[in-house]
Amino acid sequence: MRKIYYNHKITFYLFFIILFTFVFLFSFCNLSMAWGDPELVSKINSAFETIEDWLLKIATPAAAVAVGTGVFMKKFSFGDEERIRMGKKLIKGSLFSYAFILAIDLILSAIKSLID
Repeated sequence: MRKIYYNHKITFYLFFIILFTFVFLFSFCNLSMAWGDPELVSKINSAFETIEDWLLKIATPAAAVAVGTGVFMKKFSFGDEERIRMGKKLIKGSLFSYAFILAIDLILSAIKSLID
């Protein structure tokens, strides 16, 4: 029988793409009328800005823990090449993910400054 392997990376990246798409759509869409933003729209905008700030605050320690785990995995592998390879992969993946989150924040900030 053929085994079907589920790729978790695709799910992880798809989740973040969908999340940041919703953050972009609800945070930076200017739905104002002549008398200003409706109360519901301003509440949704402030809620998504709070969520975005919260995600950025959590991303830094999470990346640090992942890099630290990868370093310790490499350090205490005792010559096991699989653990060394897994540690390197963990370090690269966590640094790439953290850089991706920071780049998305930078892009969204630039778009927000252009809109305002």
